[in-house]
This record gives sequence, structure tokens and C-alpha cells, in this order.
Amino acid sequence: MSDTFFHPVSGFELPRFAGVPTFMRLPHVALDDPRLKDVRIGLIGTPWDGGTTNRPGPRHGPRQLRDMSTMIRAQNGATGIRPFELVNCVDLGDVGPNPASVDDSLTRMTAFYDRVVAAGIRPLSAGGDHLCSLPILRSLAKDRPLGMIHFDSHTDLYKSYFGGMLYTHGTPFRRAVEEGLLDPKRVVQIGIRGTAYDNEDRDFADSVGIRVIPIEEFHARGVEDVMAEAKEIAGTGETYVSYDIDFVDPAFAPGTGTPEVGGPNSHQALQVARMLDGVNIVGADLVEVSPPFDTSGGTAFLGVSIMFEILCNMALCCVQGEAQTSGASA
Repeated sequence: MSDTFFHPVSGFELPRFAGVPTFMRLPHVALDDPRLKDVRIGLIGTPWDGGTTNRPGPRHGPRQLRDMSTMIRAQNGATGIRPFELVNCVDLGDVGPNPASVDDSLTRMTAFYDRVVAAGIRPLSAGGDHLCSLPILRSLAKDRPLGMIHFDSHTDLYKSYFGGMLYTHGTPFRRAVEEGLLDPKRVVQIGIRGTAYDNEDRDFADSVGIRVIPIEEFHARGVEDVMAEAKEIAGTGETYVSYDIDFVDPAFAPGTGTPEVGGPNSHQALQVARMLDGVNIVGADLVEVSPPFDTSGGTAFLGVSIMFEILCNMALCCVQGEAQTSGASA
């Protein structure tokens, strides 16, 4: 029987419009709480958009995602998975960035995630812009490079911006490869589209072995075929999942900084996350929700619904990992 302390507050006990909003109505546990040792998956906000190059606002994303997440219930309607009964999940709160400094914010985020990783917790993060992924990877991949399944309309593999600026939301995975945080041959990027400055990012991907699946190929092949290849590329090794909400067509997710037309619909957006089953997910993020451009809250609700699908697969992954550990020790 799972510990009910870690279960979400039910809508039958407290209306969903009442109470203090936490991610999916889970308990909030701080990093110095004695219960931290019992946590397996931590939901974390990264309220920072210091790497944004155009429309701002993702710094407000975690707060809106928390608010919309009160509509998430205990059971996955498609798969029947009840993640909160499989593993102990909590809201670990927000990283405290420095809004006046990119460098200090990256340092602060890495320090926060160092503590999460040291506690044996798998982080599921809500951004924030896509540069937030870099300090998370610096913590998770300290000892070995990870694979990555990346959903986005942009590769985020550019070398620099505006005369040599190395740290923007268009550069995190170029830095991650250069720093040895990602094994590029175990990285797949899905949904890439839109106009471009040049071919620099795609040329870099080709040079290091990153598989890029453009949106035309995604639509031609279909979700199941593309996800089968993505899981084959990631293999059985430890893998990070990064999901930019602008992967989704702006007709379904307008509340983002750099929308690109021609993307998947909201059903396909959930499908790709649901089909991460079997992937050894050691951490994941959902980024670039920008509340100023999301007046209805629909983008945030889709975003947190995607997070729930990822969470379900992370919970299964935890259970399978613990079962393998128990079997080996026996």
C-alpha cells in the first residue's frame, strides 16, 4: 500500500478551485524536509526566461501550470496507470533564479538540481525557457552522458546569438553536447520546422550524429512509427526527455514565445508522451509555456497534461528499476 501522504488532494475532498495550488495537488516537500528520503519523483518549477530571444513570459509558466494542474486526476484515462500509487511524488517547489544574471541563474539551478539528484529523485520540471534544460542536464549527467528524446519545432543547437552570446534558449543542447552531457548518437529531435537563419544547427546535428526528424517526416510516417524509432535511438540507457510546448501547432498551443505553424494537434501531443513507455527516463521537462500569450489557460492545461503522461512513464520506470535492483540483490 502506497503512503497516502504522497497522494494528491482529491476533488471529492476539496474543490479543485480551492486550496493552495501545487503541481497536480501533490504535497509540497522542501529539500530540507525529512520526508525527502522517501520521494522518487519531484515536480519542480524553473521560473526563468533569461535565455529568451523574442517574446518573453515563460518565467510565469510554472505558476500557471500549477494552477491548471488542479484538473489532473489520479488515473490516466487512456492507459489506466495510477502514478501516485506506484511511486511517491511531490512538488519540490521552484528554483530561485537571479533575474538580473544568466550566469548566476544557471549556477543556482545546477546547485538546486545537484541536491535533487543526490537525494535519488528523478526530476520532472516545468519551465521557464529552454535554456533551463542545460543546468538540469549538468546535474543529471555529471558522471556519464545521457540520451535524449526532444520534442520541439527548433533544434536549439545553434552555436551562439547576437555576436557570440553562448547561453540562450536556442543553444542549450549545443552546449550540452560540447560539455559531454549528451551522447549525440542517442539523441533524437522530433518535429523540427519553420524558417531558419541558415543550416548551422542542422549541419552540427549531422556532424555529431544527432537524428533530426522534421515535421514533414513526422506527419508522413505517423506517431507510432516515429516513436518506435525514437525509442530505438534512446535504447535502454539513461535518457532525458525535453518537451518544448511549441512542438505543438499554435492552433492548439498559442501561449509560447516562438510558435511555428504546421505542428501536431493536441491529441498527437499527448500520444508522443504516452508512447515513451519503456524508455529509461531519469529526468524530463516541459518548457516555454508563456502565460501572457495564453489568456485562456489552454496552453498550460495541455502542457500539464503532457507532464502527466510523462510522469506516468517515469513512475513505471521507477517501479521497473526497483524491481530489477531487488532481483539482483536477491
